[in-house]
Amino acid sequence: MLFISRQKKGAPRQQDTTLVNEKIRVPRVLVIGPNGEQVGERSSKDALTLAQAAGYDLVMVAPNAKPPVCKVMDYGKYRFEQQRKAKEARKNSKQIKRQEVRMTPLTDTHDINTKVKKTRGWLEKGAHVKVAVFFRGRQMQHQELGRDVLKKFYEGVKDVADIEKHAKMEGRYMTMYIVPKK
Repeated sequence: MLFISRQKKGAPRQQDTTLVNEKIRVPRVLVIGPNGEQVGERSSKDALTLAQAAGYDLVMVAPNAKPPVCKVMDYGKYRFEQQRKAKEARKNSKQIKRQEVRMTPLTDTHDINTKVKKTRGWLEKGAHVKVAVFFRGRQMQHQELGRDVLKKFYEGVKDVADIEKHAKMEGRYMTMYIVPKK
């Protein structure tokens, strides 16, 4: 029977790529002791023996250095600290929301004004907005109508928004990106 492990929705799977103990297969490493003192360059087997004698793990902290740097430390504590730092960084980072407004070249002025009001609220909250005009069939021959709709739309929000990317055709959509004024 095949078992599939499930993870929480939206949570990216974290893969730990840190080399520890027997997984370190480099012939020579620079060893740092448990108290931060530099022990020197040793073979990885000698470094592992030294770490096990001290009751710790041998953890590769700088794999790209010449020679790679390994530290004698408690790996469980090290991993916990790394996870805590990553969680703190995620908490302090600012997520930018991207909203989208869709219209057609035949969208009437009243409908545009309704979408402008909604967009103003998003912009005041700091969201970036993608404004798209969708062309059907023969409407593709009259792209200037879509450009006019985007101009009307921008006229309604230009006091609170700047254009990040000007109107551009992407397949059957003409898109424009607007961001809050700074």
